[in-house]
Amino acid sequence: ASAPEPVLRCGWFDNPTPGNAWLYDRDGEWTIGIQGGHQAEGVWPRFKSSEWVRTGHGSAGYGCVCMKVHADAETREVARIVSARARPLSTCRQDAALKGTEPQNPLK
Repeated sequence: ASAPEPVLRCGWFDNPTPGNAWLYDRDGEWTIGIQGGHQAEGVWPRFKSSEWVRTGHGSAGYGCVCMKVHADAETREVARIVSARARPLSTCRQDAALKGTEPQNPLK
């Protein structure tokens, strides 16, 4: 049996601390990486400074993204990132399906 096709998921990419990342989309929360635990294969998205909200030291923060991923619907873990494309913050902020899901910024 062949692996299922990757699915395009768009929403908030949240990277609050090193090795930890989640994607919040219209279907909920997807785990991309847990420090010392699960880590999706593939390259995490890259953001321009205008597309990234810093929430702490170093690279901690979040941005808006569309990612083509292989994910397990039961465990809600992303197994592999096929591709990832940063989008303007306004794209996620204006998406009615993402209302109330923007990660918190403790620096505000």
